[in-house]
Amino acid sequence: MRTFIAIELDETIRNELAQVQARLQYSGADVKWVEPGNIHLTLKFLGEVSEEKVKQASSILEAIARRFQPFEITVQGIGVFPKPDFPRVVWAGLTQGHEKTSDLAHAVEDSLENIGFQRESRPFSSHLTIGRVRSPKNKAVLKEKILSTKIEKHLAQTIDSLTLFRSELTSTGPIYTKIFEAKLAG
Repeated sequence: MRTFIAIELDETIRNELAQVQARLQYSGADVKWVEPGNIHLTLKFLGEVSEEKVKQASSILEAIARRFQPFEITVQGIGVFPKPDFPRVVWAGLTQGHEKTSDLAHAVEDSLENIGFQRESRPFSSHLTIGRVRSPKNKAVLKEKILSTKIEKHLAQTIDSLTLFRSELTSTGPIYTKIFEAKLAG
């Protein structure tokens, strides 16, 4: 099964990001917007894994969660990867909690490498993907909209768990199902 490890977001944050997506859609750019209910902070994409690897990964997540205390994140700021003139991914960033999410991602990376998962080639970046640019159509307008779009509300959430998700790809978009959740206990 296709899996990934992530931090879930509360409904308030997802709803505000849906409003940001709606504003950015006025650019007419060719972007596949992430369904608001599917927006999350990915710590590690595992890919296709066996039931045995899911059990091992769940045990590792539980052990990692015992080492971390709950912490707060604040979502603010919209940007793109790799750069504004050549956008591929539209994201929302963290102004608080990026160090802790990075620490979690590194702990996950290090621990999963011990059971055969390959390390990521790119450095970890705490972000919430809200859209994927499919073509250069109206990219200049998209850039302008992104630069002028602000998250007005104070979007904060206490992070108290890590989640292992199954990702089923369908013609209408991915369906994410929670397989395992580990509560941060510190």
